[in-house]
Amino acid sequence: MWDVSGGPACPADAVGPRDRVAGFVRERVIPCEPVLDAGGPEASATLARLQKEARDAGLWALPLPVEFGGQGLPLPVYAHVAEAEGASDHGPAALGSAPLLDVLMLARHGSPHARERYAHRLTAGDLRACYAMTEPDTPGTDPFLTATRAEPRRDGGWRVSGRKWFISGAADADLVTVLARTEGQAPDRTGLSLLLVPATADGFRVVRPLPVLGASGQWEIALDGVAVDADHVIGAPGEALAVAGERLQLGRTLRCLRWLGQAGRAFDALRERAVTRSRSGGPLADLQLVQRHVFTSLLALRTTRPLVYEAVAKVAAGADAHVEVGLAKVAAARTLQEVADAAIQVHGAAGLGPDTALPALFRTGRMARILDGPDELHITSVARRVLRT
Repeated sequence: MWDVSGGPACPADAVGPRDRVAGFVRERVIPCEPVLDAGGPEASATLARLQKEARDAGLWALPLPVEFGGQGLPLPVYAHVAEAEGASDHGPAALGSAPLLDVLMLARHGSPHARERYAHRLTAGDLRACYAMTEPDTPGTDPFLTATRAEPRRDGGWRVSGRKWFISGAADADLVTVLARTEGQAPDRTGLSLLLVPATADGFRVVRPLPVLGASGQWEIALDGVAVDADHVIGAPGEALAVAGERLQLGRTLRCLRWLGQAGRAFDALRERAVTRSRSGGPLADLQLVQRHVFTSLLALRTTRPLVYEAVAKVAAGADAHVEVGLAKVAAARTLQEVADAAIQVHGAAGLGPDTALPALFRTGRMARILDGPDELHITSVARRVLRT
């Protein structure tokens, strides 16, 4: 793999885990991507096999808290591992780091009962969780317009009704964290709560898959009067946005790291194609326009990576990382799309077909500019903060 790093050097205690994870993803996960992408029983069996292999290799749940069965890698160390792990969309699930956000949310804000019931099983891979915030009829960038409601029950619990969409992994989830209004009316800036909804509860329904640019993985769900116990509220009722903001900062930072891993993979494909593919006049690498693709891709990677690791440092320190995460998110999404596009161009027709990972990498890059907050949201939010201060 070509060194596209830039940014901070990998700490000594991260080199071993990073290299072992990179090898695992390259040698075991990536060859299984066609099966994993297709879904169905064969994909489930393949993922289960990969997870067992990760456990046997001592690579399971590296960043998750030790108290729940993880290995407790701190974020500044895990960041370098996450980059290697993220070279494949399936890396986090295969290596047991996918539930990190849910387990940390439970550890910091869940009731003792919810932590005891779910955190260990999520870490062990016995349960799957997802996060439901966006709704079909309200702007995803404006949570104050959330239409899903949770009405209080006489026994102290809640009854949740509404619809959510573009939820990753909802079809296989056992537990869904749902943003709902428990007080007031839209667009009140208070009264929003996060509730843990078991997918087996009466009234919970997966409505349909939502293919994104032709690929599966996103879903729409409906909640028709789903009963939720009082101890399944995350944090205090009405204070969801503080919890959600904490989760989003870390979640976006992790996604940036994984997008860097995928952009590095696209760059490797670009470079290899340029060096090995010949035409009548010699290798593609001799063409100045191909050299330009290589240069601009490397420039994008080298300028984006320091931004992402600046966000990592701020989030790890518990500081306000709004500006750093916004910059990193926009830059990493654009870089992945740009590098994947350049690699496709140099591959020609082969870059559009099923024999390389480039279509999937490009699709992820394009999705990244909308999902988890569109570019425009982050640009406006960061600029306003800079202008205010």
